[in-house]
Amino acid sequence: MVEFNELVFRQLADSIAEGVYFLDEGGLVTYWNKAAERITGYSKEEVLGRKCSDDLLRHTDELGRELCLEGCHMRLAMSECEPQEADIFLHHKDGHRVPILVHASPLLGAEGKAIGAIEVFSDRSDRARLLAELEVLKKEALVDPLTGLGNRRFAEMNIASALRDIEAEGAAFGLLILDIDHFKKVNDEFGHMVGDRVLRMVAWTLANAVRRNDAAARWGGEEFVVLCPGIRPELLAEVAERVRALVERSWIGLGEGRKAAATVSIGGAMARRGDTLESLVGRADERLYSCKESGRNRAEVGD
Repeated sequence: MVEFNELVFRQLADSIAEGVYFLDEGGLVTYWNKAAERITGYSKEEVLGRKCSDDLLRHTDELGRELCLEGCHMRLAMSECEPQEADIFLHHKDGHRVPILVHASPLLGAEGKAIGAIEVFSDRSDRARLLAELEVLKKEALVDPLTGLGNRRFAEMNIASALRDIEAEGAAFGLLILDIDHFKKVNDEFGHMVGDRVLRMVAWTLANAVRRNDAAARWGGEEFVVLCPGIRPELLAEVAERVRALVERSWIGLGEGRKAAATVSIGGAMARRGDTLESLVGRADERLYSCKESGRNRAEVGD
């Protein structure tokens, strides 16, 4: 009979697909399994002995609210001595936001008081499916090589197809256009290599923030588009705001306390019968520039 000791536990935890980590009573990470490394990009050497609020995971909800500052599920599990579960977003080492499902449970001492907590979390981004689809698209020259999203040709083909469907069947869809605010300043301050990393950060945060059937693509330069099929105006506005908030809470650590971050302005429009690619993009563009003129880091959606 195998004795269940710490070594056996660590081997077991390292063999599963879910991320696992422990916090002690002071909030310091004391264990970090291999799946946690894979999902977050952070090695155990970078995490052990630190708090996840120390510019590491910095969990947020879908509106970008910082849960490490208020609403931490690990702290709640310890204070209430009850398991907690939530769908939230973590900060990946590469900068983008990753949707995860977390299960936080207290670790109880001899007197029944919490002496720490354990979190088990799983990646909800369905990245493997997306990457498999993109491999097919690469063969058809429809992928942007820098960000890994669909390129402008991919976006135009999808929009054209959706416009045909709305004429034939009345199938409603919406379009979002987003632009990285003051992107030239990022390149000027940090250089073009970091600028490319910021583009990838925004691209993957965008891909993880939209709905499963939405199609995100790089439109050109620092602009991106999202085609949202089967959507109502109020839900299109929710998707736009979620994207805006999660990009705002994303950053790339550059060492020595330096960060590269970005915000986006977003314009959105619902497609109408009789629309062309130019008329639909034009309405979304008008709202995008309205956001720029109103101070940036905003989202504006309409019919």
